[in-house]
Amino acid sequence: MAQTAQLRKIEQVENEAQRVFALQRAAYLRHPYPSFEERLESLAKLERILVDNADAIADAINRDFTNRSVEETKILEIFGCVDGIRHTRKHLKKWMQPQKRHVSINFATGSNRVIPQPKGVVGIVSPWNYPLFLTISPLTSILASGNRAMIKMATNSQNLCALLAEKFAAVFPEELVAILPGVRGGDFSSLPYDHLIFTGSADAGRTVMRSAADNLTPVTLELGGKSPTIICEDFDIETAASRILYAKLVNAGQTCLAPDYLFVPESKREAFIEAAQRIVPQRYPDINDRSYTSVIDDKSYRRLRETLDDAAKKGARLVSLVPGANFNDVQRKIPPHLVIDPTDDMIIMREEIFGPLFPVKTYRNLDEVLAYINERDRPLGLYLFTNDRETEERILYGTISGGVTVNNCIMHVAQHDMPFGGIGASGMGQYHGYEGFVEFSKLRPVFNNPKLRILEMFYPPYRKRHSSIVDFLLRYGR
Repeated sequence: MAQTAQLRKIEQVENEAQRVFALQRAAYLRHPYPSFEERLESLAKLERILVDNADAIADAINRDFTNRSVEETKILEIFGCVDGIRHTRKHLKKWMQPQKRHVSINFATGSNRVIPQPKGVVGIVSPWNYPLFLTISPLTSILASGNRAMIKMATNSQNLCALLAEKFAAVFPEELVAILPGVRGGDFSSLPYDHLIFTGSADAGRTVMRSAADNLTPVTLELGGKSPTIICEDFDIETAASRILYAKLVNAGQTCLAPDYLFVPESKREAFIEAAQRIVPQRYPDINDRSYTSVIDDKSYRRLRETLDDAAKKGARLVSLVPGANFNDVQRKIPPHLVIDPTDDMIIMREEIFGPLFPVKTYRNLDEVLAYINERDRPLGLYLFTNDRETEERILYGTISGGVTVNNCIMHVAQHDMPFGGIGASGMGQYHGYEGFVEFSKLRPVFNNPKLRILEMFYPPYRKRHSSIVDFLLRYGR
C-alpha cells in the first residue's frame, strides 16, 4: 500500500511538470515577445524577492548544509544575484534593440538587421553548492530575454527550494516562472524545452545532454573540473597564499571554480606551506564555528575522507592547516589540508575534489606546467599569479579554459559584463550579462529586399552575360 501511494505521488509530480510545461508553451505562443516594460517588471520582482527575503534565504541554505554562515551566503550568493539583476536592468533596453548589419554589395539598396527574440520555454537544473546563485543568475538572463522558465533544484536544497517556490508563486504566474519541488531529473530534462541549462557534474551533464538530444533541445552545460592555479617566480608567496586559500576554503571548497591544485616554484614550496599554516588558523581558528561550512552530505563526507586516506597511503605528505582540528563526523566538517607532492595515480589528482583538500605540486619551469595542464581536460577556471606581462601572455595563450582570473581566484565569475562558461569537459555555452541575453535569445536575421530588382539579372536561362557579371564581381565586388 505504501509503495503504491509513493508511486502515485511520483506520477503526480511528473504530470505536474508536463502540465506546467504545456501551460508555459501555450502562454509563449499567445505572447511570444514580451515588451521591455514587462521584462523590466519581472526582473524587479526577482530582485524584490531576494532583498525582502535575504535572511530567510540564508537561513534555508544554512539548514540545507547543516552549517553555512549567513554572511557567506549573503556575500557569495544574494549580493551577486542582486548585482547581476541590476546590471541587466540597466542595459536591457540597449540589448533588445535590433542590430543593423552590413549589406552585401550585390544588394546594397536592401537592409539587414538582427532581431533578438525569445526562444520560448527554458528549463533550469541547478545544483546544491550555490543553489541560489546558480538558479537566479541564469533565470535573470532568461527573463531578460523574454522567455518563460521551469526550475528544478537539487534534492540537497529542499529548504531553499520550498522557500523559493512559495515566494515565487506569490509574485510570478506559473505560466512565466515555476519552481517544481520533487520532480526527478530525468523527467524534468526530457521535456521538449526550447533551451535547457544544467549546472552540475560532468557525468550528470552527459545524461542531461542525451535527454535533450531526443528533442533536439539546445543546452548550456556548466560542469566544473580541476581548475589549476600557478604561482610564478616573481609573485609574492604570502599575497598569493592569502588570496588562493580564501577561494579554496570558502564554502569548504565546494565550489565548481575552486582552485583544484597548485603549481608553485620548487624553491618556494615550503614558504607557501608556512604561509598557509599562518593564514588559515586566523580565518578558521575553530572549524566547528559557523564560519566554516559543512560538507553537504554523508556520501560527500565519506568520499573526501577516502580521498585524503588514498593520498596518504600512496605517499603524499599531508599538512593539516588548523592545529588541533579533528574531523567532525556529526557536522561533517573536514579540517583544511594541503596534500604535498601528489602523484597522478591518486584519487585527488584524477577527480574534482569539491572539498577543503588542496594538492600542491612543484615545478622548475613553466613549460612543464603548461604541458601538464594541456594534457588534461579543459578546466572551468585557470588562475595565475604574476606581475610580468610576458609571463601572463605566455600562460594565457599557451592554455585554454572556461575563464581566467589573474592575481586572484574565481573573481571573473563576479564580472557581469563578461561571459561565464566552460569549454570541453567543463561545459558548453555561456551566460551572464549580455552573453546571457544572447544565449537565451534567437538572434533572428532579417533581410529586407531592395526595391530595385537587381537580383533579376541573375535569373536563368544562363547566358554569357551571367558569366561576365560574376567575373566582374569576383574581381571588383569589394
